[in-house]
Amino acid sequence: MSKLNFKGSVMLNPTPVVLVTSKNTAGKLNIFTVGWVSTVCTKDPIIAMGIRPERLSYEYIKESSECVINLPTTSMVKIVDYCGVVSGKKENKIEHFNLPLSEGAAISTPSLENCPVALECKVKSITPLGTHDLFLLQVLNVKIDEALLDENNKICFNKANLICYNHGEYYGLTEKALGSFGFSVRKKKKMKKAHKKKKD
Repeated sequence: MSKLNFKGSVMLNPTPVVLVTSKNTAGKLNIFTVGWVSTVCTKDPIIAMGIRPERLSYEYIKESSECVINLPTTSMVKIVDYCGVVSGKKENKIEHFNLPLSEGAAISTPSLENCPVALECKVKSITPLGTHDLFLLQVLNVKIDEALLDENNKICFNKANLICYNHGEYYGLTEKALGSFGFSVRKKKKMKKAHKKKKD
């Protein structure tokens, strides 16, 4: 495999793409799109998100110390793109798309009713990095569409029709998995057992 060297840059792809709802202390709401978001800790459940200080949502989230990370579906890709391009300083994007909201359970900021998954978060810390500031967000509550639960109450994210962001383009995720966590180890164990039986 022949490779070329590029200068250091954020080439991590694909990434989740999410719609973040926020509310300032005066009760004004905003929504914007984030492609730079990642899980960084399980206990406490912490998500990292990079936000430019000039964004309106930056102001709202810093002021209220909370926000909701909404996971959009493929049918919402136009909304996702629009909310990443148009500033909330110029237009009320929630009203523009007439997006239904769901009242927060653990925080006062509402989530998007049309998104099958919503993570209600509070701000743990904000660290200036350069073009973006790093927000560490603790997940206080998660809303899940009941349709994503199977008969054993397992959450089937593969049925949610979620989307990802890949170097400037949006892609849908396939429902078929390539494997499950730990499958490589389980496969080896099965092979060892089969080999042992053959020997016996």
